[in-house]
Parts: sequence; C-alpha cells; structure tokens
Amino acid sequence: MAGEHGSEGFKDDRPLATEAEAKAVASAVRLRILRLCLDHPLTNKEIAQRLGANPATVLHHVRKLVDTGFLAPQEERVGARGSREIPYLATRKSWKLRLGDEYQSHLAEAMLQVFQTEVAQLPDPRQVNAARLGLRLNEEQYEELDQRLSALLNELARIEPGPGAKPYSMFLAIHPDTGRE
Repeated sequence: MAGEHGSEGFKDDRPLATEAEAKAVASAVRLRILRLCLDHPLTNKEIAQRLGANPATVLHHVRKLVDTGFLAPQEERVGARGSREIPYLATRKSWKLRLGDEYQSHLAEAMLQVFQTEVAQLPDPRQVNAARLGLRLNEEQYEELDQRLSALLNELARIEPGPGAKPYSMFLAIHPDTGRE
C-alpha cells in the first residue's frame, strides 16, 4: 500500500527509503530475519538454525540489516562454550519507510516468498485465515481502498501487545486481476 492522500485525509508522510535501505528489505531472507528478530533478540547462529541456513551466509544478511538500521545489536553475551555472541533485535524501521516505485516489485516478490515459506511451515494449513475477493474499481475507488488499507495497517502496527499476546503475521495484497479482463 503506497499512496499519498486518501479520501479520509490519510497522508503517507513516512520518509523515502535510501537505495541501500530499499535493497536491504527487498530480500525474502532479510525479511524473514527481521520477522525472527521482531520480538526477541537472536544471535547469528540462532537465526541460521531457524532459517536452516549457513551461518556465514546469514551473517552477510545480518550485517546488511545492521548497516542500514533494520537490526540493532544488543548487549554482547557469552555463549555455551564461552564464545562471544551478539544478539540482534529488529528496529521496526522497515514499517517507518516508504520504498520508491523502482523497488516495489522486488519487495512484493520477497514478501510473497516469505508468506509462502511461513505458511508452508505451519503444522496445519487450516491455521491460515484467508479470504479472497474480486472487485471492479475505477481509479478513484482503487485509490480510496489503497488509502484505507494503508491507514488500517499503520493503525495495526501501533498496537502494543497485551498480556498473553501471541505472534501473528498478516499478508495483504491487492493486484490487477488480468484473468477477468
């Protein structure tokens, strides 16, 4: 959802991401790392284990996210064998930036890959609460819908977790339905 003004007065005044920031989040692996580190700091080794990936490869992605401010290193700790470990926590910066149009397709592709990966990891596919709706909208109606969805997502992003809160992910997409032309 990337618009400027809506009928309800919504204005997306988030700063535009730099090229480095946009490239950093337009990667399925990096988006998964951010999700893993959203609630609790994880070390590179822990991230690699959860991704089922090589720690050296994951470290490359972690460093890119740290360099662009999407991950923040936390206080160093001592590992099981006395090794030095640095846990990382997501800064939620990705939600505070707008991506330029040239990165939207890369980000959409990365988000779709992450969604598919996360859903495939669920023990029961019935845990996905999904809906699909076909619409016919003119440009003005589409812009209004885009703005309303953007405002809703921004509102949801500001919710503080209550007692006993469980983690959920939400994937929302709107696209031209070329099969119905």
